Amino acid sequence: MNALLYGLVVIIWGTTWIAIYLQQGPVAAPVSIFWRFAVATATIMLVLLALRRLRKIHLRDHLFCLLQGCCVFCFNFWCFYTAASYINTGLESVIFSMAVLYNALNSYLFFGQRPPARFYLAAAMGLLGIITLFWSDLIASGWNAGLLFGIALSALGTYGFSLGNMISLRHQRNGLETMTTNAWAMLYGTLVMGAIALIRGDSFAPEWTLSYMGALLYLALFGSVIAFGAYFTLVGRIGAGKAAYSTLLFPLVALSFSTVYEGYIWHANAIAGLLLILTGNLVMFAKSETWFRRPRLA
Repeated sequence: MNALLYGLVVIIWGTTWIAIYLQQGPVAAPVSIFWRFAVATATIMLVLLALRRLRKIHLRDHLFCLLQGCCVFCFNFWCFYTAASYINTGLESVIFSMAVLYNALNSYLFFGQRPPARFYLAAAMGLLGIITLFWSDLIASGWNAGLLFGIALSALGTYGFSLGNMISLRHQRNGLETMTTNAWAMLYGTLVMGAIALIRGDSFAPEWTLSYMGALLYLALFGSVIAFGAYFTLVGRIGAGKAAYSTLLFPLVALSFSTVYEGYIWHANAIAGLLLILTGNLVMFAKSETWFRRPRLA
């Protein structure tokens, strides 16, 4: 079961980045994000209500769902959508793959789970990989502020995603159903994103083109409903750190699509940087236990 969930996350999230690229254009990022999660929220709520699977939760849990929604279905995607105007979406996915390091750090900060010694080696390799990955572009552009801004936004969005992981883990430790908390978090994130668009004065009209609407539906149904449900189920089954292992694989899918659709060129430094980052992530799982087996409860 865990292997199936991993496969869904890797394939779907590996292809959502190019869908984000297809949504770049006249529609403001907050509006694209709002419609993505509005469609996803309506879908998941209707399904849960039809199956009578939408459980009641306490007010305190709703507040945590609001916080989770802001971290996972709102501000982090604002970072990613905005960053796509400055850097290649395939490279965004590589930065996002470092969620495994953020999860290890946040698990220590919020749950007292001290990261293993290999965390420091993995973090060093990840940082060196980011520098190597973008070095040629930074030199060629004279350390262009836009490129640096895109990198920083991608890193910030990834940290927001990691914070959402911690809240999801909190939900499941308190016996709450993943699909219920996801549905509420997605609803709250959508409402917050819509409020931001209103305050900014953005038009809520989408772009009525095949590429934009196709990307919107794919992101809403596959990238949001199915992939997030699979991912947070993994978080509950095997922990946030191991669930983030999926981020080791989908950048390869994302970069393959980026090569075709965005014209990404594989320079030597890019290959070296990618290998450093992915190897650093792999170091976090370099132990003998089976990754796809659910750990025994003490």
